[in-house]
Amino acid sequence: MNRTRVLALAAASALALAACAPVDDGAEPAASASDGALATLADGRLTIGTSDPAFEPWIVDNDPTSGEGFESAVAYAVADQLGFAAGDVDWVTVTFDQIIAPGAKTFDVAINQVSISDERKQNLDFSSSYYDTAQAVVTLEGSPVAGATTLAELQGARIGAMVGTTSLQIAEDVIAPTTAVSPFNDNDQVKQALAAGLVDAIVVDLPTALYITAAELDGGVLVGQLPAGDNPDQFGLVLDKGSDLTAPVTEAVDALRADGTLAALEAQWLTDAAGAPVLE
Repeated sequence: MNRTRVLALAAASALALAACAPVDDGAEPAASASDGALATLADGRLTIGTSDPAFEPWIVDNDPTSGEGFESAVAYAVADQLGFAAGDVDWVTVTFDQIIAPGAKTFDVAINQVSISDERKQNLDFSSSYYDTAQAVVTLEGSPVAGATTLAELQGARIGAMVGTTSLQIAEDVIAPTTAVSPFNDNDQVKQALAAGLVDAIVVDLPTALYITAAELDGGVLVGQLPAGDNPDQFGLVLDKGSDLTAPVTEAVDALRADGTLAALEAQWLTDAAGAPVLE
């Protein structure tokens, strides 16, 4: 081999080694599961809480471990950003009330369509929003409000919503019905109340409204969206107050938003809002 070729190969090898070598830019590396820097309930594992039953389109077939459904997919994407493999994620069952109650948690993070609010922030930490949504009104064919196109047409209706949720609060504040909104323990009971004729209409988040009218309610009608105003309802992952994971989880959510992952998962698992007019 001639001297010129030897020098060329040596130069190429040096460039390859330089490309593989870590670059010291003075910045501290991000904490990740792999280096043990993240303080989780179980070393090297991430424990995620959600409710049972969990409904589509958030969780498919009530199985959060599948990665199917918007919130299951988001949870695994966040875990991956934090450095946890899918096999290092554990799921625990917690009720909505247990998630939002103050005190020590049985999970590192929870994902369960929990709206971020200043009141809840007094006792909990939240990540940044992984989904901004509107609330929607659902009824049945033949209901006196099935053809409603304005908020005024809903004010005389009997409205139902899940207790402790933004759905109930917005139903009270935006619709301002003449009869108090009926609270129910979960969205399953909300749907049952509508089917049984205990209420004329229900308020749920828009993706849930789209799903239940298409797949769960016989003769379900999506009346429309409620105005979101300047402050749309935002869902955040829930953490214990003062959790060391709050900052890295928020960074993970922000990264997923910036690289388009959240938008892609929303497109995959949540139905487009077309056909749900805003009620004024």
